[in-house]
Amino acid sequence: MTPQARTIHHIAREQRHLAWDNTIAPVLTIDSGEIVHIDAVEASGGQLGPDSTLENMATLDFAACDPVQGPIYVRDAEPGDTLQIEILELKTADWGWTAVIPGFGLLADEFLEPALKIWRLQDGYAEFTPGIRIPLEPFCGEMGVAPAMPGAFSTIPPAQNGGNIDTKHLTAGSTVYLPVLAPGALFSIGDGHAAQGDGEVCGTAIETPMQITLRLTVRKDLQVPELQYCTAGPLTPRTNTAPYYATTGYSTDLMDAARKAVRNMVDYLGRTYGLSRADAYMLCSVAADLKINEIVDAPNWIVGAYMPTSIFQR
Repeated sequence: MTPQARTIHHIAREQRHLAWDNTIAPVLTIDSGEIVHIDAVEASGGQLGPDSTLENMATLDFAACDPVQGPIYVRDAEPGDTLQIEILELKTADWGWTAVIPGFGLLADEFLEPALKIWRLQDGYAEFTPGIRIPLEPFCGEMGVAPAMPGAFSTIPPAQNGGNIDTKHLTAGSTVYLPVLAPGALFSIGDGHAAQGDGEVCGTAIETPMQITLRLTVRKDLQVPELQYCTAGPLTPRTNTAPYYATTGYSTDLMDAARKAVRNMVDYLGRTYGLSRADAYMLCSVAADLKINEIVDAPNWIVGAYMPTSIFQR
């Protein structure tokens, strides 16, 4: 922590909301450059816990999922400015969950039954099964400012204001820039993830409660049209320790190509490591990275799904 801001404000777990709306009253007002510590609930909003079972999935209220903590009013933030968010520290709980939720995810039409994985998070890792360990790289899946448009907008899809960006590279030490769209910015954050693959293909990462410490600064010398960021260092430094195995999908449609790449990775994990299709799908969501391999050779494009082999200990 630098001498730039000694004041530390606090937001409790109960101070949260379920829509982006510029009429929601702020739970906190701060000066530019001050630090905020946030106790954030996980993506189910407290409906799932460390002892949850598949039976709890049957009563999951999807409309209550993806809450964000806030909003925070930053004095002197006006439309046209940029809000700079420095992510100073992120601490997970000692547990998390990943689920297949029917009707949700990249392959929703192929996974019609619910599945739930409860993780124990310790010593910097989460064990998927004996011999498969996921290194923890905590980040927040949701952060955003209030939109300029009136009305209540779901927290689930991302938009110009940020929102559910699910960008795994926004770990501690990174800096995020968002356009200020409403007076005071009205910034909110939540959806703690202990680890995730690029794409979050089954719809959930390792969802976990999160202790968040960040600094919010108004930048009147900088304008951004939508989310931009600077990472804390090289991408995926803890998982990039061995070769990756990649499957691909080609199509005239990028979404279809991505689905094919993930489907092929699910099949590969099943035949190589003996995982069920649901387990392989969840493992793709928390560890595999989707990348556009080729987008210029019309009419077909190629998307790859990259799985770090370093997570397999056996």
